[in-house]
Amino acid sequence: MSRVLVVGAGLTGGACAALLPRGARGPAAVWDKARGAGGRMSTTRGDLGSADLGSADLGAQFVTCDTDLAGPRHSFYEELLSHGVLKPLTAPVEGMVVREGSCNYVAPQGISSVVKYYLKQSGADVLYEQHVTHISLRDGKWEVSRKVGLPERFDVVILTIPVPQILQLQGDIVNKSPEVGPSLVVHTTVTFGSEYLDSDLAEVQQIILSHLERIVPSLPKPSSIKCHRWRYSQVAPPRSAGGDTAAGGASRCCEGRGSTGAVTQPFAEEERDGGRLSFQSQAKLLRLWG
Repeated sequence: MSRVLVVGAGLTGGACAALLPRGARGPAAVWDKARGAGGRMSTTRGDLGSADLGSADLGAQFVTCDTDLAGPRHSFYEELLSHGVLKPLTAPVEGMVVREGSCNYVAPQGISSVVKYYLKQSGADVLYEQHVTHISLRDGKWEVSRKVGLPERFDVVILTIPVPQILQLQGDIVNKSPEVGPSLVVHTTVTFGSEYLDSDLAEVQQIILSHLERIVPSLPKPSSIKCHRWRYSQVAPPRSAGGDTAAGGASRCCEGRGSTGAVTQPFAEEERDGGRLSFQSQAKLLRLWG
């Protein structure tokens, strides 16, 4: 029977443990270095003797479901709603941008209750204050060491912890080959991309590396770097779904990467002529329906 370890008791770790097939294995083990479940969906509670002083969500305060993008994940929201883990958010939130077709939900028992629900569904053996330090391959199994306690061996180890924590792990998880080392991908924000879209690539690369060094100062010097300008990655303010026409009345229906009904970010400002789009370049991409 296979032994599976999930490192991290946040939302990803909890949901992963719940979704793992149980046919060929026993209950998975879930380890987390914190004192409780939640990760970035953690809830803190103040207690004074037996008197509860209330609770506060330290990470996410509410969950948003975008109807157009949720797809098969709708069942997750429906399940959480039916069990009372989530309920619709009805109170106004200062500065909140409400997208058409989206629904916001809160967790009455604290946002960590979402993670705890999945951990309970998984039937996993959950252990807290288990700080993983080494992962080594021993006789075809993964030996996992922690700061406190004896090492244990597993057939499968799933890491759901933040990347900076993964990079701090020792053992065979680190590629020691002098020829091929581990790779790291860094994504920028839409705002950054729009600001530096037409800047010199070498200049932008240095700015990104400077930010990365401040975030993860322990990273070794890279042997090679490739900076890629992803011109059509994110989307600008949404448009209504349906058809549209280009100048001259010809129908234009294009499919591209991004959300339903949106012009790609670098070309958010389009000229309009009599209610029709006037395209300055054939490269400009428009998605007209989902």
